Amino acid sequence: MSKMSKIARFGGPRDQRNALGMIVHPVVFYASAALIIGIVFLTILNTQQIDTLFSSIQEGMSNYFGWLYVLAMNLFLVFTVFLGFSRYGNIRLGGPDAEPDFSIWGWFAMLFSAGMGIGLLFFGVAEPIYHYGNNPLGADQNGLAARDAMTITFYHWGLHAWGVYAMVGLSLAFFGFTRNLPLTIRSAFYPILGDRVRGWLGNTIDTVAVVATLFGVATSLGLGVQQVSAGLEYLFDIEQTTTVMVLLIAGITGMATISVVLGLDAGIQSLSKLNIVLAGLLMFFLLAVGPTLFLLDNFVQNLGNYIQRLPSLAFWTEGLRGEEEAGWQNSWTIFYWAWWIAWSPFVGMFIARISRGRTIREFITGVLLVPVVVSFLWLTVFGGTALHNELFGPGTIAAAVSDSLDTSIYVLFEGYPLAIVTSVLAMIVVIVFFVTSSDSGSFVIDIITSGGHENPPVGQRIFWALLEGVVAAVLLVAGGLGALQTASITAGLPFAIVLLVMCYSLIKGLRQEYVQFGSIYERQADPTTPDRETH
Repeated sequence: MSKMSKIARFGGPRDQRNALGMIVHPVVFYASAALIIGIVFLTILNTQQIDTLFSSIQEGMSNYFGWLYVLAMNLFLVFTVFLGFSRYGNIRLGGPDAEPDFSIWGWFAMLFSAGMGIGLLFFGVAEPIYHYGNNPLGADQNGLAARDAMTITFYHWGLHAWGVYAMVGLSLAFFGFTRNLPLTIRSAFYPILGDRVRGWLGNTIDTVAVVATLFGVATSLGLGVQQVSAGLEYLFDIEQTTTVMVLLIAGITGMATISVVLGLDAGIQSLSKLNIVLAGLLMFFLLAVGPTLFLLDNFVQNLGNYIQRLPSLAFWTEGLRGEEEAGWQNSWTIFYWAWWIAWSPFVGMFIARISRGRTIREFITGVLLVPVVVSFLWLTVFGGTALHNELFGPGTIAAAVSDSLDTSIYVLFEGYPLAIVTSVLAMIVVIVFFVTSSDSGSFVIDIITSGGHENPPVGQRIFWALLEGVVAAVLLVAGGLGALQTASITAGLPFAIVLLVMCYSLIKGLRQEYVQFGSIYERQADPTTPDRETH
């Protein structure tokens, strides 16, 4: 029996409900739920000890495995770019006869929405200002320090983040649509494991993916609720306490649950469109009333600085700094790389689902460029306006960032017209991102824990949405932002190893596809290509 016929026979999950009316993978669902709930209960029962443990884990994993995160993220990006320029770029996701499900502009619009999130709102003002005042590259002149601050911020939110998303999304789309395998992480390892992906190895891969995704989403939810709570205190004198943040998580998770019940079209899709409009209004308003020419000039300059300095930043590990000076990278770059890795099943699944019919070259070009350019524009407008405040204005943002990262965006709006309106709008945008992240995250987790079923029962998504809220609340109680960072770093490390193996598996699958259908793909890319015998 040929490899292709074996893959075709592997097929997708059966629409078969258990006694509780659920469609679940009998191992992955219960193992993932038990593991996550167990961590939650241990944290509740041992809050003080867990806080200490979290701090030790974060320090140990960052110190001893930071180099692995840096090396892995570079490999993911280089591998993805290589595929785009190689002959495999002609392969069409879904097979030679597949056609795109969405127009090019519709596809770009959805990639744009994927590029926006709670993190950009939380860090868009705070991160450039923080790096401006605490420059890890050593520049101490105002202009140079501001330049470095934007370059570092672009580095964290740029090609490396979307390189790992593109690699995971491409693997899921290729094996799910082109090779007709279930839409789960394990399917990406079929060329290596064969039918063993249905055994304990495949179960382990999917379980690690679920845990990494849930803690990655919980980190975003925790960041978002901290910013909403800070806004309530800053604008309405509602004290930012743990109790208030837990109540906010409960309320917003309830909204996410309603969105789950409404379904993809009436729920998450409508909220996503609303959020794009609101976020766009916020950004273009600030661009219009802020230092417009300064921002436009610096958008171009920031892009040039990022491209010029990317190679050296990409391999920087603080290796030559003394122990007393090291640690900046652990708090920033390593946290980001682990966060992106933990988020990669979630974002990868989303971009895979909307990319059927695209060639690999189209896929990689779109995924690497569209969200990155949008993110850079957002960071330039918000971060650049904050830096302008420090360089030429009253200089109020740095003190706000030093006092609390959460309130920096509200302090920024205070210097411009309609401050109350824009601050409230920013809180609404964060809340809607919170809802859509929770809904989308629970949907992706449910697909994996159902064995690849593309539309599992709503009740299961409600379960995961509620669990995401519980995890975010427990981690905030246990240790605040530090606990959330540790959760991402801890969950991201084992999954980074999984993704490195995924790269090898993907190239094997692409080679098999090209042996069988290479001449067809070549003629599609260039109709003048002469036919050749397929083996």
